[in-house]
Amino acid sequence: MRRALILSGGIFHDFPATSAFLADLARHQGLDVEVTEDLEAGLRALTGVDLLVVNALRWRMEGEKYEPYRRRWAYSPSTEAREALRRHLREGRGVLAVHTAVICFDDWPEWGDLLGARWRWGASCHPPLGRVRVQVHEDAHPLVEGIEGFEVEDEVYSFLEHRARLIPLIVGEHGGISQPLLWAREGSAGRVVVDTLGHGLASLSVPEHRTILGRAMRWLLS
Repeated sequence: MRRALILSGGIFHDFPATSAFLADLARHQGLDVEVTEDLEAGLRALTGVDLLVVNALRWRMEGEKYEPYRRRWAYSPSTEAREALRRHLREGRGVLAVHTAVICFDDWPEWGDLLGARWRWGASCHPPLGRVRVQVHEDAHPLVEGIEGFEVEDEVYSFLEHRARLIPLIVGEHGGISQPLLWAREGSAGRVVVDTLGHGLASLSVPEHRTILGRAMRWLLS
């Protein structure tokens, strides 16, 4: 049986619930699923994992605001963990990065290169959690084929630092600018899907969003 590993955990989000949702979705794709909050051990043990899902908020957590959480949740991937992820992609295995994944691993610039964009402290932002109407570029990719615009309760991650030319599959508006919220990348380094939606179950369980995530998993496994 093919395997999926979900890296989970962090602050200000119900990661146990959202990771359980993603795990159930992966099982519907016929995958054997493991969920872990031990990101270091998970990354080091990627051999044999067909799909890596990053549904976590783990970074160095510098600054006074994050001092209460730093001891438990701060994380920087080791050299070995970084190489394991590179090898995972070189071998043609997929990565699904959900919501806060673009904030993770802030001292590893290559993570942003792999995703195509990353959170930039002092520039990136999002409006308060609320109802968001997203627009779908339904002709752009099989992930969104036949799906029209829909509403979710979520956050519009905005003004990310783009590391590559992205073809947005879903966009939302903030600051008078269309913000890419979902994109897929394919190249010599493997397949990657980034979905910056997914703050909570209220977003993930919207039928259109759930369908897109299921398609993303299948595409990453193909």
